[in-house]
Amino acid sequence: MNFWLVLAVNSITFGGLLFLLSAGFSLIFGLMRIPNLTHGSLFMLGAYIGVTFVLGIRGFQVNFWLAALIATMTVAALGALAERLLLRRLPGDQLAQVLVTLGLSFMAADLCLMIWGGDPISVPTPTDLEGFVRLGVLVFPAYRVAIIVIAVVFAGALWLLLERTRLGAMIRAGVDDPDMARVVGIRVSQLFTIVFALGAGLAAFAGIIGGPILSVYPGLDQDMLPLALVVVILGGTGSLLGSFVGSIIVGFIYNFGQALLPELAYFVLFLPMLLVLLLRPQGLFGRHVP
Repeated sequence: MNFWLVLAVNSITFGGLLFLLSAGFSLIFGLMRIPNLTHGSLFMLGAYIGVTFVLGIRGFQVNFWLAALIATMTVAALGALAERLLLRRLPGDQLAQVLVTLGLSFMAADLCLMIWGGDPISVPTPTDLEGFVRLGVLVFPAYRVAIIVIAVVFAGALWLLLERTRLGAMIRAGVDDPDMARVVGIRVSQLFTIVFALGAGLAAFAGIIGGPILSVYPGLDQDMLPLALVVVILGGTGSLLGSFVGSIIVGFIYNFGQALLPELAYFVLFLPMLLVLLLRPQGLFGRHVP
């Protein structure tokens, strides 16, 4: 396959994973104003929990997609507990929130290292997606195509949730003006828990489905968190469209930068973020937050 086409497919695939990771991050920061530095750890934790069930490391081996569901639900529940027991006690104190979420990320990293060890774990591709998809003379790995399709489906589902449901209307109201949302009777505290659990679950799901491509290893959280931050800054906090577009942009910049300019890969990655911060601090699709 053509080198450029391979890079493009890999970039879109990686962008799909970044979207699943950053969409929840963007909603959490947009609604709750919490700079959640545990988001990369949620990604890694979902990957480790999922691979445990996929490989039967602790004696329980299940189907890949069932393992992904278990990992998603488990990490979503952990996220909800962290929000209710810790972050809810620190409303508006962003410095304390940064320190608490940073501390939680270190604790999660040590916990993963203690339970799963320091060696990278390879995640097998689901057996039903091990082949290739042909489009004329072009051949694409079926699993990478599946990830792209999954990201698009989730983007559509999240858009329907935010734009066509009562819960979505409340989330949008909370993002736009949380104080006014409280005045009109929206239980913002419960909304915070739901959004935090949703974001944590999306990050965990991205972690396990990204396992066959990225593998699972200590430090995965620190590799993914900066990319999610770049996506949110580019796209704008609280914007689903911004997360989607920003993820694709970062996916292309990251993959092409690693392939063409490996010595300057991070310079190329963070340069657009710096330009956006200078020219449009609210992001490409975000709105100004006073």
